[in-house]
Amino acid sequence: MRDTLGRYQDVLGEGAAMELGEEQQDHWTRVYSRNPHMYGSEPSAVARHAADVFAGRGARSVAELGAGHGRDALWLAGQGLQVAATDFSATGLEQLRAAADERGLGGSVHPLVHDARDPLPFADASLDGAMAHMLLCMALSTERIRALVQEVRRTLRPGGAFVYSVRHTGDAHYGQGVSHGDDIYEHGGFAVHFFDRALVDTLADGWELQEVHAFEEGELPRRLWRVTQVKR
Repeated sequence: MRDTLGRYQDVLGEGAAMELGEEQQDHWTRVYSRNPHMYGSEPSAVARHAADVFAGRGARSVAELGAGHGRDALWLAGQGLQVAATDFSATGLEQLRAAADERGLGGSVHPLVHDARDPLPFADASLDGAMAHMLLCMALSTERIRALVQEVRRTLRPGGAFVYSVRHTGDAHYGQGVSHGDDIYEHGGFAVHFFDRALVDTLADGWELQEVHAFEEGELPRRLWRVTQVKR
């Protein structure tokens, strides 16, 4: 009886998570349509760090997951990398494609519409590196996040680096707004999965965890971790 009830609750939880994810996809599409330059054109500090990590490991082909309108993908391409840029918003990727063409980087940036809840559209061991600035802390369940990190590991060559950033439980918005369970809180229309350190360590299982760096960004300010881990 308990097992049956547990499976029933899991199905309900997964259904709610899928509904929230679809709502957030619509929300982000509206955001990109109304504010095509909401993050500006300068790369994030995470992208600058990722570029240094990739250069140090001789990377040539990388992916940015959750690229949005592409300020970071454009920066990485400008450093001489081939960049596959994924996002679930076709609107954001259209803006990225136009910006890449305008900068003469159309041959180095490859936008791909992709939902982070699905397997990555890359072959096994086909990438030298990957980065994700705040994608993992979107409206994804813990199980979905674990599956996504395993997908990243599958697509990286041995020695490939994964650099990601997430908002953590020390952030001012943690525990505020509408709770969706699983440390996901919705504030101002944006649903965020806040990470504790235990989750970061769990996601590094099977990797070489090189760094967990705390930093602040934007208004409030947002409090984040920047994580660098390497495929063994």
